[in-house]
Amino acid sequence: MIKKIFELIDNAERILIITHVNPDGDTLGSACALKSFIGGRADILLQLPCGKKYPETYEFLPYLKEAKTLDNVQNIYDTVICVDVASIDRVVENARDIFDSAGVTINIDHHKTNKGFAMYNHVLGGISSAGEVLYEMFEKNGIEITPEVARCLYVSILTDTGCFKYETVTPRTLEIASNLAKLGVDTSDIARKCYDLKPRAMVLFQAYCVSEAKFLCNDKIAYTIVRKKDMERFGAKDEHTEGICENLRSIKTVEFACVLKETSPDATKVSLRSKEKDVTEIVKKFGGGGHIRAAGCTIRKKADEALKVLLEEIKKHL
Repeated sequence: MIKKIFELIDNAERILIITHVNPDGDTLGSACALKSFIGGRADILLQLPCGKKYPETYEFLPYLKEAKTLDNVQNIYDTVICVDVASIDRVVENARDIFDSAGVTINIDHHKTNKGFAMYNHVLGGISSAGEVLYEMFEKNGIEITPEVARCLYVSILTDTGCFKYETVTPRTLEIASNLAKLGVDTSDIARKCYDLKPRAMVLFQAYCVSEAKFLCNDKIAYTIVRKKDMERFGAKDEHTEGICENLRSIKTVEFACVLKETSPDATKVSLRSKEKDVTEIVKKFGGGGHIRAAGCTIRKKADEALKVLLEEIKKHL
């Protein structure tokens, strides 16, 4: 399959590389690595609504400033590549129209819940990141990894492993990171840019959300609700919620940590983390997916109602 995918890329005239909605470091790093490898025949589509921007943490990555968004992308591509996209319902609006009409569709991912929604699928469920999947694809196809590609892949792997602390990290993951460093990646500089340059609003807002957390079942469950009025009060952006769930999970007694974010009057985005349990078993009840210890979903209810049904499901797994 790897050889076939690279043949399809070589034969394509116009390629669109699609990130998942609410893009993070893995999907952005992977998309930029692919764009760097392919060159001018490829564009990146960031699945962002009008007026929204990718997280400023990743402004140092190449190609993002000229990337397409949902409000300006045109249906002119013969080949579409989704990277780090766990399911087809994570391809939205006109991005879905472009995907459905493309002559060739490719799915490159690492989520174990990915069922293979494209014509050509290379999914290694349980691997640390889409960046690690891409690295293996380049290596197995004998493709030289340039310093720019190496930098992008390192961002992908670093951020989706939580600085190499998640259970998806294997000796091979660390070997790949070492190989990327040998190609000239400044690992300390990237770590600083990804984790040590947070906006003031983000730090204060996250501190508030954590202080508002509630605990249940002898402190085994921790949750907080992110409300729009509070985001407005702190001047917080959507990406400023990243990391709250991990902070709650770090509390010694907590097995399940969840963050519920109001997205509309009748929809709530859920981020769920655990120390030992498989949270995909919980979020799949609501049409979600992700990783064993980190997953998410959207519940089509108001935040307080969504919390009620979510807690009922979590308690079944204690």
